[in-house]
Amino acid sequence: MKTHKIVAIFFYLTIISCNIYSFSGASISEEIKSFSLNNIYSQVSNSPSSLSQITKDNLQDLILSQTNLALLDESIADLNFSASITKYEIKPIAINANETTAKNRLTINLKVDYTNAKNKNLNYNTTFSRYRDFDSSINFAEIELDLINEITKELAEDTFNKAFVNW
Repeated sequence: MKTHKIVAIFFYLTIISCNIYSFSGASISEEIKSFSLNNIYSQVSNSPSSLSQITKDNLQDLILSQTNLALLDESIADLNFSASITKYEIKPIAINANETTAKNRLTINLKVDYTNAKNKNLNYNTTFSRYRDFDSSINFAEIELDLINEITKELAEDTFNKAFVNW
């Protein structure tokens, strides 16, 4: 019984140290040591000024917490992320019988340009879109920041998965 535990621990340490597998599902080549994340700019005029920074912070925190990559300047990093917010839209999605809005939807689109200096075949240019529905009776200003945090965390996960999990 003790031998099985020792073998299991040895196997675990071997696959983790060789970068064969990580519990985040990330598959990162051993030659990749660093990433850069440029400022994220909003191309829409109606978004809150904090949206770009919140989006960048969520993506940066996710990469730093789920990988062992170092955050470096773009000119020397192995991986580079550039992104811009291309949509910040609130639309009614459900109308009541008296023709008033029952629910609204906040949609945020993030256009991401990802370059891998070690393997150009993994580069991508993709727009990710996420949304949250909310009751129109709620004051949007009171829930806007919470909705933005939820949506941008999902956008960060989409960006991470496309870059590192190869889905």
